[in-house]
Amino acid sequence: MRQRDCSGGVVFFNDKVFVLKNEKGEWGLPKGVIKAGELASEVAINRVKYEIGVDAKIMAPAGETCYEFYSVSRRAPISNRIDWFIMQADADKFEVNKEEGFQDGGFFPIDEALELITYSQDRSLVRLAYEKYLAFKKA
Repeated sequence: MRQRDCSGGVVFFNDKVFVLKNEKGEWGLPKGVIKAGELASEVAINRVKYEIGVDAKIMAPAGETCYEFYSVSRRAPISNRIDWFIMQADADKFEVNKEEGFQDGGFFPIDEALELITYSQDRSLVRLAYEKYLAFKKA
């Protein structure tokens, strides 16, 4: 099984979180593959900018998720390990990169975002990241 290391951002603006709808109609978070010589934090910042057009800064690590899937194009199973970062957007303006197949996205209130997000581990990640985000805002 091929292992891919990835990173992504749980991006907040005020009390909203950004969720993104991909080409399969699944709602999740911006993320990308870490290539040789890249830092996870840099990839997270760059993917957020590339996929949703948002400038955001990292506040703290958010945790890690893993999942496996079968890649039709590679005809092989893939295991993705994703390092996540809690990020704060400079503004609530965004532009979903539709050329990359993303269909929709936006900053949503937490409860609404949790209803949209397709996978349970992403919902859990957002819940935990939001608690940490609120703690950082109070500090």
